Amino acid sequence: MKGRESGMPDETWWASFFDVEGALNVLCGAELPSGDVVEFGCGYGTFTVPVARRTTGIVTALDIEEDMIACVRQKSEEPGLHNIHVIQRDFIAEGSGVETGSQSHVMIYNLLHVENPLNLLREARRVLKTGGRLSVMHWRSDISTPRGPSLTIRPRPLQCRKWMTEVGFTNITSVDLQPFCPYHYGLTAIR
Repeated sequence: MKGRESGMPDETWWASFFDVEGALNVLCGAELPSGDVVEFGCGYGTFTVPVARRTTGIVTALDIEEDMIACVRQKSEEPGLHNIHVIQRDFIAEGSGVETGSQSHVMIYNLLHVENPLNLLREARRVLKTGGRLSVMHWRSDISTPRGPSLTIRPRPLQCRKWMTEVGFTNITSVDLQPFCPYHYGLTAIR
């Protein structure tokens, strides 16, 4: 089940919204731990590929769209990228299929406008190791943005914090994405 108002624009336009390396530095730290990472909704691999270059662990890239999976699979065949595992999966309806407590980091970017964000956050927490990190990015609703879901379904940072707390995340921290992604806000949390 594809999330409401989800879909991807042209890849070049999409990439123009992000300074990926800068965003990853604040969302994930300058270097990811050697553990495994899962990305819910990998899209074009905008964040998948750079994260795979930063870690020695496996990056599991999940998406429901066949075209997105094909795109990331092709990028994962680039020289030196042998640690991306691409899976086409409806993780909203079926869960991620990732082993409980197996991941060091979970990325949920531009997805918490789905119909039941609590279920997605519960799944993220389930797959994280104790002490593992969640990073969240979403479209801002306090300014006009060139893309993103309608304002009525965009979660605000305070709402995301509430949901993250409700499912059991701790150490929830806002991160400043403005220098890197002016249309987005970010949060991190610990399992």
